[in-house]
Amino acid sequence: MHRTLITPASRPAPPAAGAPAAGARAPGSSGPGTPASGRVRGPLRTAALFGAGGLLLTGCGSGAAPAPGSPDDLRAALPKAVRTAGVLKIGSYLNYPPVDFKEPGGAPAGLDPELARAIGSALGLRVEFTDMAFEKLIPAVQAKQIDLAMSAVIDTKQRQLGAADDGHQADPGVDFVDYFGSGTSMVVKAGNPLNLASLESLCGRTVAVQRGTVQDELATRQTAACLRTGKALQIHRFESDDQALAEVAAGTAAADLNDYPVAQYNTTQPGGAGTFQLAGTNFLQAGPYGITVAKDNTVLRDVIARALDQVIHSGAYDKILAQWNLHRGAVSSAVVNGGL
Repeated sequence: MHRTLITPASRPAPPAAGAPAAGARAPGSSGPGTPASGRVRGPLRTAALFGAGGLLLTGCGSGAAPAPGSPDDLRAALPKAVRTAGVLKIGSYLNYPPVDFKEPGGAPAGLDPELARAIGSALGLRVEFTDMAFEKLIPAVQAKQIDLAMSAVIDTKQRQLGAADDGHQADPGVDFVDYFGSGTSMVVKAGNPLNLASLESLCGRTVAVQRGTVQDELATRQTAACLRTGKALQIHRFESDDQALAEVAAGTAAADLNDYPVAQYNTTQPGGAGTFQLAGTNFLQAGPYGITVAKDNTVLRDVIARALDQVIHSGAYDKILAQWNLHRGAVSSAVVNGGL
């Protein structure tokens, strides 16, 4: 937003739907295994960390009202254009297993596509994915080229406000419907030969990140802190995390910053286990994944929140997380704009 010598061609295929990831134990954005000692051991319901539950709306119609929460009820509350089209157009960077990726036949797979299909079913809509570069997702939502983005996009106040690093208004911002609790982890060479465990420990070294991500922002902010120590932090930015991991494998970069689910996946899958490991057991920065919606499309945002609540309360949400060993990030209800 990973595996052998880290090109898309050499990456082993992610686990098939329903199959546990190699080396996976309970819980974990991936076919990953359990977090290292010192982390939470069971499912973590994170909605309380991010704010109150999702908003409830009332659908309208004539004649006999559809049952509350039914596909007809939710569909009636959708914006007319989406309801008429009968499809949710969703943008995603489909090279980020186990959250978003393509099966060998090209079909979208992973946490986000599975959850999107469940939300679409709750709304009586089909879903249509467009694969695009991560940094283009928010602009595409704002330009109404797609209805939503679902691609491990971390909900932050900065993204909600459309603020640049210096605080000025850079774009209109977006809204989020939060659906999964995640955080930033550091991937290093197996054995952690440089003894890295914190952002401060990266000062004087080079870190690799995927361009346009929260990890890119985090590393950028850290450069100022490192300058005060007299040890400059260099950042290598790439279009894919595969390229960032290749830098770590080659020793060109000391570490790769990534979302915890994907970072753990990269350290437990064949080709990654024995090559990479997580540095430390704590998140460098926590934040929820959010379904990304245009700021002026509050009707769609609130219906998506209602549909997500339906999926959570039906039990389908837990089944999807179990499929990818992602119990740790489970939330108990939809949250609108809960990021910090």
